[in-house]
Amino acid sequence: MDRKVAQRTPPDEAELSACVRAAQQGDETAFRTVYRDLQPRLLRYLRALVAEDAEDVASEAWLQIVRDLPSFRGEYDGFRGWATTIARNRALDHVRRRRRRPQAETTLDELTEVAGEHDTELSALGGLGTERALRMILRLPKDQAEAVLLRVVIGLDAKTAGQVLGKRAGAVRTAAYRGLKKLAAEIE
Repeated sequence: MDRKVAQRTPPDEAELSACVRAAQQGDETAFRTVYRDLQPRLLRYLRALVAEDAEDVASEAWLQIVRDLPSFRGEYDGFRGWATTIARNRALDHVRRRRRRPQAETTLDELTEVAGEHDTELSALGGLGTERALRMILRLPKDQAEAVLLRVVIGLDAKTAGQVLGKRAGAVRTAAYRGLKKLAAEIE
């Protein structure tokens, strides 16, 4: 007997917004849906900021997200930006803590190889492998790299990405455009 496996379609923005509202009321299934949608993107973003410590930083961020979730107001797109801001702040705190303690020197090449070989979501970045895509993005100037990560990997609009970075939406659009243009030239 031939069994067909039903493929689950990813939830759309309206469904995810409803899940955020339900999660605020304590619905664990709704929270799980939101987490499953956002966590892979947050991890890719955090890998670019804190390398192999991305999962630890993401855990800290999710603890704060859960704690502050009842106070969040808005739709899923706003939630994504809010959660990314929390994750970025935890990453910056982590970097500051790491600078205070002595460490062995790590080269940029070592940092760019932290992404797992089996991260299939990042294959959407133009068919590039995870490691190669992150290496290419990390070679961009910092403002361009972060703008590309927020706009492409996390999927934020320019206004929300600007709020995360503390910059104007136009500055984020320009940085992302320049970064993507450089990446396109490198791919060609």
